[in-house]
Amino acid sequence: MFKVWFLPCNSKGTNVTLMLHQNLTQKQQLKILPQQIQLLNLFHLNTIELEHRIQQELEENPLLEENAAEETADADKYSKDAVQDYKDWEEYGYDDVPDYKTEYENYFNNEKIPERPLPESSDFRENLKQQYKLMYTEETDVSLATYLIDSLNECGLLEQDLAAIADDLSFRNKTWIEVSELEEVLEKLQQLEPAGIAARSIRECLLLQLKRMNTKRPDVKLAIRLLEEHFNDLGSRNMDKIMHHLHIEDDELKVILQLLASLKMKPITEGTESFQANHQIMPDFIVSLDGDQLEVQLYRQRSASLHINQNWMENVKSTEENAHTDKATRQYLRNKLNAAQWFVSAIKQRESTMLKVVRAIVKLQYDYFREGDIKLIKPMILKNVAEMVGVDISTVSRITCNKYISTPFGTLLLKDLFTEGIINQHGETISNRVIQTAIEEVIESEDKQKPYTDQQLVSILSQKGFSIARRTVAKYRELLQIPVAQMRALWA
Repeated sequence: MFKVWFLPCNSKGTNVTLMLHQNLTQKQQLKILPQQIQLLNLFHLNTIELEHRIQQELEENPLLEENAAEETADADKYSKDAVQDYKDWEEYGYDDVPDYKTEYENYFNNEKIPERPLPESSDFRENLKQQYKLMYTEETDVSLATYLIDSLNECGLLEQDLAAIADDLSFRNKTWIEVSELEEVLEKLQQLEPAGIAARSIRECLLLQLKRMNTKRPDVKLAIRLLEEHFNDLGSRNMDKIMHHLHIEDDELKVILQLLASLKMKPITEGTESFQANHQIMPDFIVSLDGDQLEVQLYRQRSASLHINQNWMENVKSTEENAHTDKATRQYLRNKLNAAQWFVSAIKQRESTMLKVVRAIVKLQYDYFREGDIKLIKPMILKNVAEMVGVDISTVSRITCNKYISTPFGTLLLKDLFTEGIINQHGETISNRVIQTAIEEVIESEDKQKPYTDQQLVSILSQKGFSIARRTVAKYRELLQIPVAQMRALWA
């Protein structure tokens, strides 16, 4: 410990003694290297994003090189469909090949079928972004609106809380975003088409549609009051209370309910043709069944095609040995060489770790991948896979995030395979996804005029061997975005 004394003077000339103490302390601190952070970011990328990342690295780093595609000129040279140079006119003009086979419009070689352009399609989010940019030009608002649009679910509803979105945006942009700013942008988004877009609940979605109508109409005005003041009473079918407070009769209430029934509970539905998109998902992994064995492979392996340019590597070595080379030049080439070597190594480590993680998932869900029956999904969490592979839970989360796997029965999102477990009446642990599927099947087969309540669903599921509480049924029903029995009867 060191002690230092200073004797400065104050304004009156009196000496003032200041004592500064310097202490030595020892503590442990964990720091993540920048290379480790970049590796974790590579884990998070899917196949398409990785291609963009590799192309960016190839453009920025001259030492990194990609293998060119194999030449096919030799194969085409000896193709039977190619015109031979040694044929004279009599042999070529008077052969026995029908003319229709030599017409380009009528005959194509199977290996040379002309490429057909894919039909252009746009997601409803892209449509909303274009609408917003046409109506508003402020860069800050456009940035916030873009983030809010990307946060909408597939039905066009905003499930996240605005406070949570504001925190995410503040952390991402390194600047504080107020909730009030998001509310202003959200109000503008809700003015776009289709009506009800960016609503935070079914109630708000219905209100947004009603406010687009002629609000001077008595039925529209009463429907807005009903949703704003008595939405819970409508859910519990307390019609007497609604008629008493709104001062209406049975016939008027029926007109209002018919108006509400004509509205959409979700702004984006499968039947919305103008906003449907032709989604083409590129999988990251492929699972194939070979007898009783499940084989896992990457959709595209990129590490084998990347390497260090040998000519540039020799130039780097020569500049290192040459004492007359500029120091900045040596440092630049050395950094590029290290970056290229690390990038190739990181791609190899990414692919190796991804294969280990997915193979562990397939091993845990062997029965499901073999049969394709959703009822065979076993409870599985990130910790189970992390322990099998020997990596951190965050690594498994990044690898399985936003990645798809192609199976003999379809393409799946890896995150959908992670579910919690519930013990049934026989003491077996089953996945909550199985229970959700059972709830969907029961509701689909119910009488639409007399739908099952949550308590009745509990009894039906108990007969199927699933012993769960009513609040658990309500939780899963809300996750499946299925309304309560009273609302289902109302919209039957």
